Amino acid sequence: MNVRRHLPDLPDLSGADPSLPPRSLREAWVALAGLSAVFLFEMLDNSVLNVALPTIGRELSASTTVLQWVTGVYAVVFGGLMLALGALADRVGRRKVMLVGLVLLGAASLATAFVTTAGQLIAIRAAMGVAAAMTTPGSLALAFRLFDEDGLRVRATTLISTVGLVGLAIGPTAGGLVLAFAPWQVLLLVNVPIAALAFLGIRRGIPADRADELHRDPIDGAGALLGTATIVLALVTPTLFVDAGTASPLPWLTTAAAAVTAVLFVLRERSARHPLLDLGLVARPLVSSGLAFKAAAALATAGLGYLVTLQLQLDRGWTPTQAALGMLPQVVVLIAGGALIGPLVARVGLDKAARLSAGAVVSGLAVYGLLGRFGYVWIALALVLVAAGMRVVGVVAGTNVMRGLPADRTTVGAALVDTAGEVTTGIGIAVSGTILAALFTGDIATSNWSADQTAEFREAVTWAGLALTVLAAALVGWGIARARRAAVVDE
Repeated sequence: MNVRRHLPDLPDLSGADPSLPPRSLREAWVALAGLSAVFLFEMLDNSVLNVALPTIGRELSASTTVLQWVTGVYAVVFGGLMLALGALADRVGRRKVMLVGLVLLGAASLATAFVTTAGQLIAIRAAMGVAAAMTTPGSLALAFRLFDEDGLRVRATTLISTVGLVGLAIGPTAGGLVLAFAPWQVLLLVNVPIAALAFLGIRRGIPADRADELHRDPIDGAGALLGTATIVLALVTPTLFVDAGTASPLPWLTTAAAAVTAVLFVLRERSARHPLLDLGLVARPLVSSGLAFKAAAALATAGLGYLVTLQLQLDRGWTPTQAALGMLPQVVVLIAGGALIGPLVARVGLDKAARLSAGAVVSGLAVYGLLGRFGYVWIALALVLVAAGMRVVGVVAGTNVMRGLPADRTTVGAALVDTAGEVTTGIGIAVSGTILAALFTGDIATSNWSADQTAEFREAVTWAGLALTVLAAALVGWGIARARRAAVVDE
């Protein structure tokens, strides 16, 4: 459905007839600038923060587990609330919810300047996760609905994705350079101008939803609570096993609670008259395939980024600036790789492009897990392989999900893709941080490790890399199987 229609209170800044759908990206540049800024925030956020984790640990006296949740709580809240807030947006207005979320993002980012404890920082990160859940899913969905022509839709989606991936690529490098002369709080304060740009672009470039575009069905509150509880419990459990130990009943009770809420969520969605998530849509082969590939790429990118930034600074003794430069192979591939997506898809097709790129992600993790401790050249190779795979998956996975859904479910499709990415981002960080906390004794943020601590850290990095490899390989295998199932159904 086209969302580009005349609204007298919104000035037309493009020079085109606002009563007609845009005929080019240039005619919709105001809207695209706002939507791109939203996606930039999502991709830039954790990537720019990872490089500051050692500094944050020292200044706020944060343990390994606390540092894990400084980044992980954002993904947990984002992933847990995305579908529920997406359902709310479908009822009260997508543009309205996005604008409120951007105001929350700006306020939470400003609050970073007053942080004095790790607990306060975690609370701010949780608020940012709420803001992201209110804004990010709508960026790609609204871009898709902004145009009538499929070619323009693809180009708009590619543009928005490219802006976000550039943010992901330059985040660690820019963060390391900033830390050379500014406090770490500046890395989160940068969200304030991004939120302002997004607010202006969406407010001026995208009209409010009409009443006939909004759902009147009641929100599945019980399903939203059960889905959020399942995700949160599942991500908290590994940390509890490390902190409390296997002899404690707490982690086992949390595991049981996660399983129970997951079962209750499925039962609720199958029986609800107006479910939060139609499980039949998720079960479609192309949809489940795209979600699996997206999940594998997000898991690899988050886990590898978390481990490499810690390894370069804490084990190899690099400064934040040097560590940022060490991430340049990833930066180059993510930025330059966009030019190869179209030719690759045209040559081998979407399905084979998905398999090849997902295979590159798994290969990169395997290289890091097996060889990363033996020299930077192996770390660089792992970064290149994962970045190359993720660059293609970012486009192909979303396209597969959209292809597999009815035309009137594109907003749900965007939320599903983002949910898969954010949940597995949290899992990647949780797995990596939990293994580090389990195998490393003492305070990881201190300098002058003993020989035993250095050996423990390197062993932990190896096991964390291999654990991520196994998880990503399982997701890729499932995605390939579902894609083949989709091909058989189409025949």
